[in-house]
Amino acid sequence: MEQLEQWILTIKESHLLIASFLFILIHVVRPILFIPVILILMTGGVIFGFIHGTILSVIGLMLSSMIFYYLAEKMPWFTKRLIQMKHKLFGEQRHVTKQQIMLLRLVPFIHYHLLSFLIYEQATDLRQYNTLSLYTAIPMALIYTIIGQSVAQFSPKVMTILVLLILTISYLVRKDTRQKIKQLLTST
Repeated sequence: MEQLEQWILTIKESHLLIASFLFILIHVVRPILFIPVILILMTGGVIFGFIHGTILSVIGLMLSSMIFYYLAEKMPWFTKRLIQMKHKLFGEQRHVTKQQIMLLRLVPFIHYHLLSFLIYEQATDLRQYNTLSLYTAIPMALIYTIIGQSVAQFSPKVMTILVLLILTISYLVRKDTRQKIKQLLTST
């Protein structure tokens, strides 16, 4: 465990530009790898500290949001699925304000791109979409980077347990996983 910690610190100190680029890249490919946003944000606090971690997280979140905007424009089947998710979670006639979206971004288990879709629906163009995305991404990046920096004070063993706990909880709260657990419990 100490070797991993030393390796991360060595990369951070000697290759800060490369580490920063890789961190932003992880934000961009995060949806493909099904990595929770919060885990990435906290990792930024652990590795880069508060200021640098927050800046890199906001850049990564904004790039991810811009890619989402492009996909929403080009893939109507993608937006149809998000509309269905929106109706299940918020109801058909419910309008969610940008302040509510900002607060919902702080909730760990609400789908990040569903909230991006709510912004997409409200925005009239890419510029307004980016402005609203930035408005909702900054508080999220600030809070979870601070938490990550606090976690950096923990021992490597406690940090590993915390990361595994976050991954386990995020897996268990998925709807299909909850249904499988429910079926398992009712069948026995």
